[in-house]
Amino acid sequence: MNFELSAEHQMIQKLVHEFAEEEVAPGADERDRKQEFPLDVFKKLAKLGLLGLPFPEKYGGGGGDTIGFVIAVEELSRVCASTGITYSAHISLGGAPIYLFGTEEQKKNYLTPLCTGEYLGAFGLTEPNAGSDAGGTQTTAILQGGEWIISGSKCFITNGSFARNIALTAVTDRTKGTDGISAFIVPTDAAGFTVLANYEKLGLHASNTTELILENVSVPKENLLGEEGNGFKQFLATLDGGRIGIGAMAVGIAQGAFEKSLHYAKQRKQFGQSLSSFQAIQFKLADMAMQIELARTLVYKAAWLKDQGRKFKKEAAMAKLFASEMCMKVCDQAVQIHGGYGYMREYQVERFFRDAKLLEIGEGTSEIQRMVIAREIGCLEKL
Repeated sequence: MNFELSAEHQMIQKLVHEFAEEEVAPGADERDRKQEFPLDVFKKLAKLGLLGLPFPEKYGGGGGDTIGFVIAVEELSRVCASTGITYSAHISLGGAPIYLFGTEEQKKNYLTPLCTGEYLGAFGLTEPNAGSDAGGTQTTAILQGGEWIISGSKCFITNGSFARNIALTAVTDRTKGTDGISAFIVPTDAAGFTVLANYEKLGLHASNTTELILENVSVPKENLLGEEGNGFKQFLATLDGGRIGIGAMAVGIAQGAFEKSLHYAKQRKQFGQSLSSFQAIQFKLADMAMQIELARTLVYKAAWLKDQGRKFKKEAAMAKLFASEMCMKVCDQAVQIHGGYGYMREYQVERFFRDAKLLEIGEGTSEIQRMVIAREIGCLEKL
C-alpha cells in the first residue's frame, strides 16, 4: 500500500499550489465582497491546460486522472472556495456526463470546448420541487418530428451563466417513474432558454449560481445524452464522481482555515504568551489536523477506486459526508481560535466558515449520503 503521490501528481500539486497563492488568493476577499466571478482566473487555468485535467488528450484534456483532479480542487479551495466549486463543477458535473455517456460526436462537439476553456461546464438536475428527491423531476421533453421540445425549470445550477451548453434531465415518459427520465445537451442560447443569476447566498459569493427556465426549447434529436430513459441513472452516477470533488473542496477549505489558525495562534499574545502555548488551543489545532488528514485519506481512496475502475459509490458518499461535516467543525474552531477577530472579514476565516456550509447540502445532503451508505452496506434496498 503506497500513500506517496506519483511524480505527476506532485507536479500538479506544486503547479496548482503556486497558482492558487499567486493568482487566486490575492483577490479572493474582494471577489467575495463584490460577488465577482473569477473569470480571469479561469482564463489562466485554461492556458495552463487544467480545465480538462482528467479527460483524454484527444478531446483537448490533460490525460490525467481523478486523483490529479482532487489535488487541483483541494489546492484552489484552500484559498478560495468559490474558485474551487466552480472548477469542481466544471469538470465533475459539466464534463463528466458527456465523457461518460456521450457519443463520440458529442464528445468532440461538447467535451472538447470544455477542456480547452471556451466556456464552463454545468449540470441541470435540481428543480424547485425536486431536490433530494431528484426522481421528482417535472421538466418535460416531448419528441416532435426530429426535435425534442423541453419545458421546465432547474435551480441552484453552478456555472449556468458561463456555459454555452448544459446537460440536464427531463421526463420523457411519465408512466415509467425514474426510468422515464432522460438526459439532454441543451444550448443556453436556444430560443426559450433563460438563465437567471439572482440568488443571494450565505457564502460562495464569487461563484455563479443560477436558475434555468426552459419554455418550449427545441433541440435536435441527436442531443439526447445516452439512452432514452437512462438519464436519472446517468446523473446519479455523475453525482458519485461529483461527491469526490465536494470532499476535496472540504479538505481544501479546512486546510486553509487550519493554516490561518495555526499562524494566528503562534502570533497572537495573551496573558504574556502566544495562544499556541496554551493546551486548550494546542488540542483544538491537533484535532483539526487529525480530522483533515482523515478526510483527505477518504477522498483520495475514493478517487483511487474510481481511477482503478472499481466500485466507489459508498466510498464517495463517505468521503463527501465526513469531509463536509469535518470542514464545518474545523472552520467553526478556526473562528473560535481567532476570537473576536475571527468574526471580522479581515481575518478571512469567517469567509471559510460561510463557504463551508454548502458542502453539507450540495450534490446530496448529509442525510442523503447516509442513505446511500446504508444501502451500500446492506441496510436498505438499493436503487
